[in-house]
Amino acid sequence: MPNVIPWRPKCGVPLSNATLPLHSQRIEVPTYDRSALQRGVVHIGAGNFHRAHQAVYFDDLACSGISTEWGVTGVSLHSPDAKDLLSTQDGLYTVVERGHDEQTARVVGSIGSIHYAPNDGAAVRAALADADTRIVSLTITGNGYFLDPVTREFDADHPDVRADLIASDSYVTAWGYLTEALELRRRAGIAPFTVLCCDNIPDNTQAARTALVSFAALKDPALARWIDTHVAFPSTMVDRITPRTSKFERQFVENTFGIADKWPVVTEPYCQWIIEDTFSNGRPPLDLVGAQFVADVSDHKTVKTRLLNGTHIAMACLGMLAGYQRTDEAMKDEVLYDYIEQLMRDEIQPLLPAVPGMNNAGYRNTLLTRLSNPRMSDQLSRLARRGSTKISSFLLPSLQEAISQGRPHDLLMLAIAGWARYVRGYDLDGHKFSIDDPQGELLTKLANMDGSNPGALLRHEMFAELRMIPGFTERLGDMIADIDRRGVIPTLRRALREDAREMVS
Repeated sequence: MPNVIPWRPKCGVPLSNATLPLHSQRIEVPTYDRSALQRGVVHIGAGNFHRAHQAVYFDDLACSGISTEWGVTGVSLHSPDAKDLLSTQDGLYTVVERGHDEQTARVVGSIGSIHYAPNDGAAVRAALADADTRIVSLTITGNGYFLDPVTREFDADHPDVRADLIASDSYVTAWGYLTEALELRRRAGIAPFTVLCCDNIPDNTQAARTALVSFAALKDPALARWIDTHVAFPSTMVDRITPRTSKFERQFVENTFGIADKWPVVTEPYCQWIIEDTFSNGRPPLDLVGAQFVADVSDHKTVKTRLLNGTHIAMACLGMLAGYQRTDEAMKDEVLYDYIEQLMRDEIQPLLPAVPGMNNAGYRNTLLTRLSNPRMSDQLSRLARRGSTKISSFLLPSLQEAISQGRPHDLLMLAIAGWARYVRGYDLDGHKFSIDDPQGELLTKLANMDGSNPGALLRHEMFAELRMIPGFTERLGDMIADIDRRGVIPTLRRALREDAREMVS
């Protein structure tokens, strides 16, 4: 390490290209020529997760000198904050990794420009049509795909979709922009870009393909066929816990690292990106900076979504009913910790496929460490969002398989019971929850219809197979009644004792 004079300003120094040399005295900053970066990527949905995940990988490529072809143009469809905050910092921002025992920070410079689509529609369309753009990546949340949660068919009657079918200058959805750009590229003889979905939704490659091809078909069936044939939609698996940025995180970055950053990202050390190796127009060498290219992502995704995302929704609902607000608070409760550990180890993991090079037991232990990290705690209410989608995608498949194979599944059942009790919209003391779910109003109505009897809720189409199992409704109702009568922790404690007795016998 070169000798440097410790730098401790009385107040934070604003972040910009001009102040990078000053910040470099304390943390890592981009050392490459940012103006020379070719903007090969347009990312739609430039929020915290993208900035903690994909943009960091592309920054690593530039910092390593491996490639200068993969700079990022950011696009926000719905919030002006991304542009307002980052533009004043020349697109720069701080990423802080907080582990159990240490924390590090760096400045990321891979985002060259950022646009707020409602105001900058022309710039967004120009970036997408530019021949230099070879990848369009997405983190637009599950709601941005307009797919029916059960049939996975595109909702052509959604008001945003209908509006974009008649728009000509600015669009509400990603699909309006992508359809227009691909039509322009087709006419100009420019190769199509790859559409890289990085949202944590079921079968994200098919979700992106269905949404884009379906929207395009409503405009021009011939274009839709061309997109379906020539555009690559690689499946991906992404993972990094990244909470929202609040005033607390901004103040923490300023006090700790001397950076007055308007929109830093605080995240965990762990980061994973697995990508199906299929591209339309060139592949970035992300494997040289920690990503993994594979022929088939499906088994990796099954392991991750069932162990991590399934556990997330189970812990979120049960933890909030038990009175906890954050993940580390919940994991400090020995009973909840034991429940999460045994749910993963005894009921979910035995159902998972073997993935070459992946140690499922080691991965499970890594998840327990991550969820318990007191420096990187997440809001349980955030993990509970869109619970109906998470339950149907990440927990019900494990429960159905366990039942069909005659394997233990009491802890999986308790996860469903916790969610069913949670969607009533109030906790065990009568305090109201805000149910953030596309079907929240319907689910709350069904869950409150008949006390602990979940019969009305089980008539929802996501439970079509389970409600036909003899005794399932009654058993689930007994668990919900136990949570109401005994409380979450005593109910879990009793279930763990019974589970242990069954394992011994």
